[in-house]
Amino acid sequence: MLTAIADRVVLLWGWRRLALAFGAGLVSALAQAPYHLFPLLWLTFPLLVWLIDGATAPAGRRGPRRLVPAFAVGWWFGFGYFLAGLWWIGAAFLVEAKDFGWLMPFAVVLLPAGLALFFGLGVAAARALWSDDAGRILLLAGSLGLTEFLRGHILTGFPWNALGYGLAANTVQMQATALVGVEGLSALVVLIFAAPAALVTSGKGGRRIGIGVFSLALAVYVGILAYGAIRLATVHPGHDDEVRLRIVQPDIPQKEKWKPENREKILKTYLDLSDRATSPDRLGVVSITHLIWPEAALPFLLRRNPEALAAIARLLPPGTTLITGATRAEPKAPGETHTRFFNSIYVIGHDGTILTAYDKVHLVPFGEYLPFQAFLESIGLEQLTRIKGGFQAGYRRPPLDIPGAPPADPLICYEIIFPGEMGTGGGGRPQWLLNVTNDAWYGDTPGPYQHFQQARVRAVEQGLPLVRAANTGVSAVVDSLGRVESRLGLGISGVIDATLPRAMRPTVYARYGNPIVVAIILGLFGLFGAIRVKHVLRFVNPE
Repeated sequence: MLTAIADRVVLLWGWRRLALAFGAGLVSALAQAPYHLFPLLWLTFPLLVWLIDGATAPAGRRGPRRLVPAFAVGWWFGFGYFLAGLWWIGAAFLVEAKDFGWLMPFAVVLLPAGLALFFGLGVAAARALWSDDAGRILLLAGSLGLTEFLRGHILTGFPWNALGYGLAANTVQMQATALVGVEGLSALVVLIFAAPAALVTSGKGGRRIGIGVFSLALAVYVGILAYGAIRLATVHPGHDDEVRLRIVQPDIPQKEKWKPENREKILKTYLDLSDRATSPDRLGVVSITHLIWPEAALPFLLRRNPEALAAIARLLPPGTTLITGATRAEPKAPGETHTRFFNSIYVIGHDGTILTAYDKVHLVPFGEYLPFQAFLESIGLEQLTRIKGGFQAGYRRPPLDIPGAPPADPLICYEIIFPGEMGTGGGGRPQWLLNVTNDAWYGDTPGPYQHFQQARVRAVEQGLPLVRAANTGVSAVVDSLGRVESRLGLGISGVIDATLPRAMRPTVYARYGNPIVVAIILGLFGLFGAIRVKHVLRFVNPE
């Protein structure tokens, strides 16, 4: 049956081949949050292999041009994958639809089209060395693993919905990221889910090679399951009961947040939620040591609002600290035309004093700043935050010093999606991940769920607990094995009370990072090369 399906797919031509590639990409996106239908990849990745098998150039075409059919297959697969996985980005342009609504179709289409170039290049590179035996599965896994790695780093990087998250769909499978990271898992995803195509091979020795590659993929998957199950059953991180947290999720719609007439109401919402009694042993802020508000919590500059700081001081009892997202401003430097704004985290003492601050390092292109800012502003374009001159980036991310708590790795909004940036600011290893965010821009779409899932994976990769405060959800406390201990879903106004989970020893990935990813990719290429060399030697010396 597999052979019959493969033959029909290989023989597809023209628009039918590209339409199937596009459809396979669309379906593959269902492996991502909130659906987690990763078994579908056992259907879509074999289809991709067979589509590449049939992506041959017309007779006489030489050089890079012969790879155009394969590039087209990869691009259409990637376009379907990213279109289905990222359509929700368009919701941000409807928050202020009068000014930004016209940009929504461009954002929804152009971003997936650009990201699909990585898939196109990965498939084209694999097709350049393609074979008719199962070794091509290893080649494709290495090639797409490499382009997925590059996608996370080139032009500031955008590793959203990396293929590896499809396999990290549940807590057991997620544990593998402690060894190889989600970027290493992306290459293994292709190997595992394209493996059924290895059973449809041709040529001398093809069946034996096919069984070998399929067995390797099966062994990798079984190993992932076994490692995850054993790790979850034997590792018990525990909690620091001296650090009692309250996370506030106010659920303030983005359209309402920045209206001047709502400023006092929003501050009151935060103050009331912060001091709400939730149980006989949680009577409000008197029962906690640390209060956490989400990204840019208050719609004004806190340093320039002494009344708000005074209200915070009245709220906080001695020994309680507030950690909040905030917009921070610095005066114009000589020669500058705009006040410098930063997306920041403040640590505020019980007397209303701002003890320390962290400025976001990895800003969102077109959301918090514009590439070629001055030129694009001169022709009337703005980033979604509408800050003149855009936000300024911070310089580095050292562990955040918080009274009464272990040092935290501060991560604002989508900084949490970059695996290689955790704990890179110097100053020693942080003991927890602090993620404040505002996903209200995207409403009740898959976006906030995808964001939260990626944050969970960071906890497993690093062996660090995650504390997440989101304006409209998903707020949560996650232990260092990625298990969700407390959670507030989308569209809920409320609080989470919890103690801080403890950190684990640094994971393999936390210690070695990107070299592990490179080693996996090179290993896949090396296995493919070994198969090809053995095939050539058998052809030259058949005896």
